[in-house]
Amino acid sequence: MALVENGMLQEVWLERASHTGYIGNIYQGVVSRVLPGLQAAFVDVGLERTAFLHARDMVRHDPVTTGNETPPEPLISSLLRPGDRLVVQVIKDPLGSKGARLTTNISVPSRFLVLLPDCDVVGVSARIEDEAERARLKALVHTLRDRSLGHGYIVRTNAEGVNDFALSADMAYLGKVWQTVIERAGSAPPATCIFEDLSLPLRALRDMMHEKVDRVRIDSKHVLQKAREFARSFVPDWLDRIEEYSGDRPIFDLFGVEDEIESALRPTVPLKSGGYLVFEQTEAMTTIDVNTGGYVGHRNLEETIYKTNLEATQAIARQLRLRNLGGIIIIDFIDMLDEEHRRQVMRSFARALERDHVKTAVTEISALGLVEMTRKRTTESLERRLCVPCPPCQGRATIQSTATVRLELFREIMRSSRQFDAGTLMVVAPPQVVERILDEQSATVAELEELIGKSIRFQREEQYSPEQYDVVLL
Repeated sequence: MALVENGMLQEVWLERASHTGYIGNIYQGVVSRVLPGLQAAFVDVGLERTAFLHARDMVRHDPVTTGNETPPEPLISSLLRPGDRLVVQVIKDPLGSKGARLTTNISVPSRFLVLLPDCDVVGVSARIEDEAERARLKALVHTLRDRSLGHGYIVRTNAEGVNDFALSADMAYLGKVWQTVIERAGSAPPATCIFEDLSLPLRALRDMMHEKVDRVRIDSKHVLQKAREFARSFVPDWLDRIEEYSGDRPIFDLFGVEDEIESALRPTVPLKSGGYLVFEQTEAMTTIDVNTGGYVGHRNLEETIYKTNLEATQAIARQLRLRNLGGIIIIDFIDMLDEEHRRQVMRSFARALERDHVKTAVTEISALGLVEMTRKRTTESLERRLCVPCPPCQGRATIQSTATVRLELFREIMRSSRQFDAGTLMVVAPPQVVERILDEQSATVAELEELIGKSIRFQREEQYSPEQYDVVLL
C-alpha cells in the first residue's frame, strides 16, 4: 500500500501473505526463561523465535496520575517463573535476529478509541490541540463508558469533531472484541494467538482515513469488497471515497510508486538545488549527511549552506517516512555560523516532522553540528524488508579489489604447496583476476613457480564471484 500526497509518494506499507506483521496480536504466552540480570523474560508465543518481555512493559504507566514520572520497575523474578502462562501483546515485530517485543499492558484500537482493559483512565491524543475539543471528548467518554468494567480509553486523533453516537458505537465494538479475547484466553492452548489485528488494508482505513484523504483506490476486487464492508460498518460517510481501479496500467505505475521505491533503496538522494543527501543505515543507527554538491548559490557561502540545509529538512522528513527509518538517527547538516540560520533550519525540520504519524524526538544542533533524533521503530525499514545482504560482499556493501584477491591467491598457493604434495596447481578464479595476473604479474608467477618447485595453471570461471577462487591439486 502507498500513501501519495500532492502527487508525491510519502509512505509505503508492505505485508506479504507468507509473513504478515504481528503488531497488535494478542497471544497466550508461556515463559521460557527468566533473566534477572536483564529484568526481562523470554516468552514462547508460537513464533519462530521466542519473544522478549521486559519488566517495565508489565507496569502500566498512567500519565494522568503520574505525569512524566516513570513508575518503579518490580523485579522480574518476583513476577514470572519459567512455565507461567500469561496473556501478552506484540508491540514490536521481530527485527533482524531479535524476537518480537511484548507487553502485558493490552490495548485494543478501533476507529476513534483505544481500549485499555483494567486501567481506569481516560486520555486524549496530544495531536488534538484545541483545548475545548479535548475537554468535550474527555467528558463524552467519561459519560458513555461503563465504570463498573474498570476499563480506560484513549481518544484517538480521528475522533476530533465526532459525536457521542460514534464514540458509543466504538465502545460497543471494543467491548465485544475484549470479551472475545477473555473467552479465548480461558480455553486456548499455550503459545497460540487469541486475537489477530486487522489486515493491512483495513488497518490503513482505520488509522489513516481522515478529512484530508481525497480517495482510496484499490486494484483488487477481493480487497475492495472487504474494504467497503469495513467502511460500511465503521466509516459509512467515507464509503464513496473508496474506488476500484480497473485501468490497464498497474496502479503503482500510474503514480510512479515503483520508481520512488527504487530511489528510496539508494543511499544518495538528490536535492533540487543540486545538493544531495547520503543515508547510511547500520544496526546501531542511521546517519544522514547533507552536502551542497553542485549548488553554488547566488550570494555567498553562508547563504548557500543555509538554503541547502533548509531544503534538506523537507527531504529528510519525507525520506524518514518513505524508508520507514527508526531508532537513533544522526543528521550531519552543513555547518552554519549564523545562529538565526540554525534556528530557522530546526524550525523548518520540526514543521516537516509534524506530518509524520510516527512519534519522533529531536535535539538541537550540537557543538559538532549534529542533530540527534529518535523515531519510534516498530517494523523493519523499507530496505530491510525488500533487500537481502549482497552474496559477493556478504553484506559489507564493498568487495575486495582485484589486487587484494590476487595477493590472497598467491598466499594460498604458498600454503597449498607446502601442505600437500602435488606436481601441478590449478588456480580457478574469476576472469578479471586471471587476466590481471597473466597480464601484469606473469613475472611474479614465474618466480613463484621456481620458489615452490611446482607448475601453476590458471582457469577462468565465469560463475565465480569477484572474491571467489580455488587452488586445485593435480
